[in-house]
Amino acid sequence: MATRSTRSTGSSSRAELIADAALTLLAERGMRGLTHRAVDELAGLPQGSTSNHARTRQALLEAAIRRQAEREARVLTPDEMPVGAGGRGAPVDALALALHRYLTGHPELLVARYELALEATRRPELRAYYDATGQRFREPLVAMMTAAGSPDPARHALSLVAWCEGLMFSCAAGSYHDSVPSLDALRLGFTELLRGMLGTADGPPSAQDDETPAGLDN
Repeated sequence: MATRSTRSTGSSSRAELIADAALTLLAERGMRGLTHRAVDELAGLPQGSTSNHARTRQALLEAAIRRQAEREARVLTPDEMPVGAGGRGAPVDALALALHRYLTGHPELLVARYELALEATRRPELRAYYDATGQRFREPLVAMMTAAGSPDPARHALSLVAWCEGLMFSCAAGSYHDSVPSLDALRLGFTELLRGMLGTADGPPSAQDDETPAGLDN
């Protein structure tokens, strides 16, 4: 895939320029393609600029993770997740819109995220940094599930994240990469998911909902 300069005509700082170039390289070339020299070339900076900003590979990866979290926050807007009154429609709409915006407008950011996540499994020092940046996305979901009446908000937030992560991977890098769900389809999916966790608007899931289907109890 041909590279492209990420030089900005706006007010982005050099640190952001370097981190954005690093994310682009991760999405286009993978972890092996991420080098200080390649970042300089892609960002249109003099050789040595990236090394002056992030002297080690660990520092460069941390800068990429930090920038990844900043850009994802702009797309997913976790701080704007509804936690007040208004029924279940508000969180369904907010979640569906955020996920649809990510899937349709920022697929390369998702690929970069998976590269960083995999690298974090191999680098304990990066794992802690990666997990810390991810905390900002989990806490709003726990608060949202608490406001929605969940009896176990942390567990339900995990289920919500897992559902979203699975959908994002399938649509960005998996077998559904050419079949991104529509906004209405995502609304329906979140509605079904929350109904399964929290029950209908009139009460919790029925006992029948909790029964194990015949033949699946072994």
